[in-house]
Amino acid sequence: MTPLPALAALAADMTAWRRDIHAHPELSGQESRTAKLVFDVLEGLGLKPEGGVGGEGVVAVIEGREPGPSIGLRADMDALPMNDDSNVPHASTKPGVSHACGHDGHTATLLGVARHLAANPPARGRVVLIFQPAEETGLGAVAMIEDGLFDRYPCDEVYGYHNMPLLPLGEAAVHTGPTMNGYKVWEIEIQGVGGHGAAPHKTKDPVQAAVRVASEISSIVGRHVDPMEPALITVTSFRPDRRTTSCRMKPVWRAHCAPPRPR
Repeated sequence: MTPLPALAALAADMTAWRRDIHAHPELSGQESRTAKLVFDVLEGLGLKPEGGVGGEGVVAVIEGREPGPSIGLRADMDALPMNDDSNVPHASTKPGVSHACGHDGHTATLLGVARHLAANPPARGRVVLIFQPAEETGLGAVAMIEDGLFDRYPCDEVYGYHNMPLLPLGEAAVHTGPTMNGYKVWEIEIQGVGGHGAAPHKTKDPVQAAVRVASEISSIVGRHVDPMEPALITVTSFRPDRRTTSCRMKPVWRAHCAPPRPR
């Protein structure tokens, strides 16, 4: 895929934005610095952005030359609670917080689109630029909508994208139907009675029980979900306490359908 020359010319600015955001990651609902960067860039393009939408969300509109459809373009801004071990010059400056999911790139991309469209407005309709906070918690989109996002900025369609390192450099992909799964995160705590490792018969070992739960929990998909529905359960963390009197695990449900209910 060869980018248009006008878009390729934005690469240096987009790289600078992305590295700045990458070096200063912010967790869900705390994206104040990132939101200010976005607001300032949009304002510098001659747009009139609105900040504080649903928390730290930022929205701006680029009007076309003639009436037409209203198209939303959305990017997420939040980072993850994990270390950045990349050792690159623009690595995270915040221990325990990093842009490991690539939202820095999403935000920089949409800023590049904003710069291009501000200089080259669409022939018809308008483009609504939506910079969303708190995607990782699943709360940011809801907060923006409840704050009147689509009342003040009605959209006929909304588009977003996600980086995909599994694809070759320069390649993009689309397909018919749902593209990204919905998800549900929950935590399971199994409590027991600790003891000495030489006398396991006097304990109620929560780790043994938790290991079996972690191994078998994926069978929920095979027995409670339509085989034609894509779904999976992944145990993303497994933490016995120091005295091994309890064990916590965090399964994540990902699917196009809702998790099955007890029956």
